[in-house]
Amino acid sequence: MDGLVLAVFLLSVFIGGIVSGLAGFAMGLVVSGIWLHILTPAQTAALIVGYGILVQSYSIWKLRHALNWRTVTPFIAGGVIGVPIGAVLLTYMNPDYLRTGVGVLLVTYSGFFLLRPTVHTVRTDLRADFGVGILNGVLGGLTGLAGPIITIWGQLRGWSKDEQRAIFQPVILAAFVLTAASLAVTGTFTIELIKIYLMGLPLLVAGVWLGLKLYGRLDEAAFRKVILYLLLLSGLVLIVPLPMFR
Repeated sequence: MDGLVLAVFLLSVFIGGIVSGLAGFAMGLVVSGIWLHILTPAQTAALIVGYGILVQSYSIWKLRHALNWRTVTPFIAGGVIGVPIGAVLLTYMNPDYLRTGVGVLLVTYSGFFLLRPTVHTVRTDLRADFGVGILNGVLGGLTGLAGPIITIWGQLRGWSKDEQRAIFQPVILAAFVLTAASLAVTGTFTIELIKIYLMGLPLLVAGVWLGLKLYGRLDEAAFRKVILYLLLLSGLVLIVPLPMFR
């Protein structure tokens, strides 16, 4: 990387860290549009996963007071089943129609609740949580987006902002670990890529730290709006996908 390209990369890492620290997800949405102009798609995916594992692990530790493994387990178990299903479906079907359909759903959902802020709490059981985990995993396997469905579910369940993040962040972390294992098998993690990863690490840490500080200043209503705007962005990415998600 020359000086200008490196500066753009480091700035994007910092901004992505802020977003991830603030909302708990969506770093990939923020940085991929920039990284795909200066890195290969494989390098972009590997860096998002590599940074994501670190960010999610740290954020989960910071929110450990709200973590309830009994509540999280059905979603992770469902995701372990759903991610491979989504990956397999890619080899048998054209996922464009599904991506567009889910994108329209996310845009409709987020747009509706941005205009109409009242949310009626949904009461469910473990079977429903497990099913949502599977659907979230399938979407992740098909599109690379591991958070939208589980994030919506957290809002519909009426959980507090800490409870929501203590649910969807472990689920996203599990998806990242599965993806990292696949990328390692294919030899994507090269020495060159590791060097790039290490160069961005200090800016990532600084960004996540700042994002978590901002998160601490958000009330429940403000956090909900942040999530809805990021879900809106996720939906738009699915409708008009970035090269990474093609």
